Amino acid sequence: MRKCVGCQEMKSKKEMIRIIKTAEDAFLLDATGKKNGRGAYICPSRTCLEQAVKSKGLERSFKQPIPKEVYEALEKEMEALEAR
Repeated sequence: MRKCVGCQEMKSKKEMIRIIKTAEDAFLLDATGKKNGRGAYICPSRTCLEQAVKSKGLERSFKQPIPKEVYEALEKEMEALEAR
């Protein structure tokens, strides 16, 4: 079980999107959940993403500012999931 950085609910890993910070300080979306790096989880819903941005949930998880590109990539990923 993992906690969403947006809504703070506990859900299984498979239900969530994992964001990782690699050793090279790059942020990636990890669909497999198996890549190396520090991870944070978010529900695949736009409301959770909005809450995470508002409450700075990802910034707290990684203890540093998050580039806008990461949030844009998350938005695109969620749009793709909603289209399925």
